[in-house]
Amino acid sequence: MGFPPWGFRRIQHTAGARPSASDSLVVTHPFHPLAGMRVPILFERRYRSLGHVYICDGGSLGTFTLPEDDTDRGRPAGGSALDVETLAELAAVVRGLDPEKERR
Repeated sequence: MGFPPWGFRRIQHTAGARPSASDSLVVTHPFHPLAGMRVPILFERRYRSLGHVYICDGGSLGTFTLPEDDTDRGRPAGGSALDVETLAELAAVVRGLDPEKERR
């Protein structure tokens, strides 16, 4: 019994390129133990369920994963899809669809 012709190849790592040693982010999630602190990024990944995440070095807390929206690299505060202006526009559209209004 012989080895396959390709031998024992190592599977290529899929985490992507390792960021530079000076690459870091600020944890913005208000309930995270490291909220407001800058932490080094070890590497980045993209998952179907979570989207873009960062695997970071938390020092004595060990490594941890943060979704992009919980960092200073995510959407700016108030950048969610349902802000005041969007809701006001939606209310105007709904008022315009009122069937009673057309009968008057």
